[in-house]
Amino acid sequence: MFARPLCLSFALIAFTPLAAQAQQAAQDTQKDDNDIVVSAARTRLPASALPVTLDVIDSETLDRQLGVSGSTVAALSALLPAFSPDREKITGFGETLRGRSPLFAIDGIPQSTPIRDGSRDGYTIDPFFIDRVEVIYGSNALQGIGATGGVVNQVTVRAPETDGWHGRTLLQGNAGDDFSGSSLGGKAAGLLTYRTGAFDATAGGSFERRGVFLDGDGRRVGIDGNHSELQDTDSWSIFGRIGVQLAPDTRLEVVANRFDISGNGHYVAVDGNRAIGVPATSARGRPEGKQASGIAELASASLIAGDLGGGTLTLQGFYNRTRDLFGGGVYGAFQDPSIAPLGTLFDQSQNISRKLGGKISYERPVPGVKDLTLTLGFDALFDRTQQSLALTGRSWVPETTFRSLAPFVQANWGLLNNVLRLAGGVRYENVRLDIPDFTTLASYGAVRVTGGTPGFDRALPNGGVVFEPVRGIRAYASYAEGYTIADIGRILRGIDQPGIEVENFLNLSPVVSDNREVGFEVERGPLKASASYYWSSSDVGQVLIRGDDGIFSVARQPIDIQGLDLNLDVRTPLPGFTVGIGYAHTVGRTDTDGDGVDDADLDGANISPDRLNLDADYRTGRFAAHVQGRFYLSRSFDGQPSANDFSGYTLVDALISYDLGKGRIQLGVQNLGNVDYVTYYSDTQGPTDNARFYTGRGRNFTLGWRSDF
Repeated sequence: MFARPLCLSFALIAFTPLAAQAQQAAQDTQKDDNDIVVSAARTRLPASALPVTLDVIDSETLDRQLGVSGSTVAALSALLPAFSPDREKITGFGETLRGRSPLFAIDGIPQSTPIRDGSRDGYTIDPFFIDRVEVIYGSNALQGIGATGGVVNQVTVRAPETDGWHGRTLLQGNAGDDFSGSSLGGKAAGLLTYRTGAFDATAGGSFERRGVFLDGDGRRVGIDGNHSELQDTDSWSIFGRIGVQLAPDTRLEVVANRFDISGNGHYVAVDGNRAIGVPATSARGRPEGKQASGIAELASASLIAGDLGGGTLTLQGFYNRTRDLFGGGVYGAFQDPSIAPLGTLFDQSQNISRKLGGKISYERPVPGVKDLTLTLGFDALFDRTQQSLALTGRSWVPETTFRSLAPFVQANWGLLNNVLRLAGGVRYENVRLDIPDFTTLASYGAVRVTGGTPGFDRALPNGGVVFEPVRGIRAYASYAEGYTIADIGRILRGIDQPGIEVENFLNLSPVVSDNREVGFEVERGPLKASASYYWSSSDVGQVLIRGDDGIFSVARQPIDIQGLDLNLDVRTPLPGFTVGIGYAHTVGRTDTDGDGVDDADLDGANISPDRLNLDADYRTGRFAAHVQGRFYLSRSFDGQPSANDFSGYTLVDALISYDLGKGRIQLGVQNLGNVDYVTYYSDTQGPTDNARFYTGRGRNFTLGWRSDF
């Protein structure tokens, strides 16, 4: 499958004389892939020393999955049982990791828009330029705001170590089960690198055209005219990197990326009928308004000095800009009788966000204390975001500035020659918002709201302990706090009471989540296995509440989530043949009436279904084959409408590939059984919403050729 979870923690644990007895055994055991360094963890220490639970999806595993499903989000959804089912739309709204929203990052640079969440942060770079994906599970503040579910860090391709020209190319085509012209899509991408001595430069580009998606019954999957689509879109991306090795352990580099996706406007949505089981679909036609689009631009500069005063200094500065235009409609929130008669005004919204940030950290062993490493750092982030109605020029969410200043300290102490490790630290967040006076839309009563500069200060601790009596056998316990701010834009734009002053508006308080975890891991010989149980709670959480028009508001309610993750990988006696199994069980509860007792389950917009993953991989010589199954288990939601119960479904994917010597050719098949199903998100949301009653993608073929030179 992929690298198994690696976990540490912070609670004090008593240890027995077994530790001393096991010390020599641990020293004598050879190193394994636990020693990989994970950049998202903000340290040069190996993963086996970190106070986190994580997976590393390496380049080979990622490329294989992209040969089936095409996007990084779809790859994560297929590979990680704790990740939500893929919505198969460009929006990640309602997609969670362990029941909470993950923070997407590129080389550690956050892609989220915290003030007004556009939910497109999983689509800001073409996966062709991604080398690996690091996934840190559970609430944490390692990267600052937003990682209440964890961190998904996309590490971009690196320059080769040898001088000269190097590169890679990709040609890919895909089609629905009937191979009709409307379902055809394709992709072309290339990357070229030149290295000479201490200098290297990388540049690449990609273009992808997507056709319509067909479900298991051969119907066109419904077009989402509000949150916008992956279907019937074109995207292009450019990527560049310049690096200079100033010294053997010192590197300076500049990275730039632009990702642009836009709709082609060939189809209009056709409502379904939930009552009789007819899904939404689409028909040929030109949708009203401008075509939905998204542009993400990033530029960063970083310096890593690996031998400065006995430690490592890391500096990074970045600028990130996004402009997202959503599909439109005659929604109730957009109506204004001073512009057009009620029920006739068509409009569409647009988010514009700009981020400027910097990170500095210094890590070194503490003199005089064996195996104690200390990291000191400081992060700064400035985000300015606004949401407007693009066709009428109205402001929906005023231009709001978010500022975060955060010093932090982390310590990692290996005892008994690292048989026992204690790790922990604290991050101090100082956050301020600057919200101007504004007037809400007419549909909310055109209420005048007094702005202000609300903020908060919070210390966010983390840490844990791991006990490894024998190399590859590990028990651990952990605690970490993460935070985010509730979707400020949704809260502000929904104010419908006069006399509100945002300075004292309770609903702007942050979401602080506590994550506790215990687990056990084994990696010995042909076996990799892990089991972990976690608890995640927020006294003042954030729950998405769907309105009749399909537009969500935010309710501030306590949230409690518990879950179990199980993973097992086995190398069988047959050479080249491995099998794997993964299971995720998640339960989420909330207090809807404020009486201090959880009285309802979180619904499908806020939590994932239980799930079982099975996979088998076979490789011999130049040939490789892979089969994977995802079993989404049925569930009902206590305290929610019975119409939102989930019936469950099973999806199987397959891929075969052959190395031609000058490139590898592969054929991937998504939904091999051509199962006709309603997606999890559609099945568990909006029991009267016929417009978003979507089926999932049926059997889809992807034929690709990739060459590295």
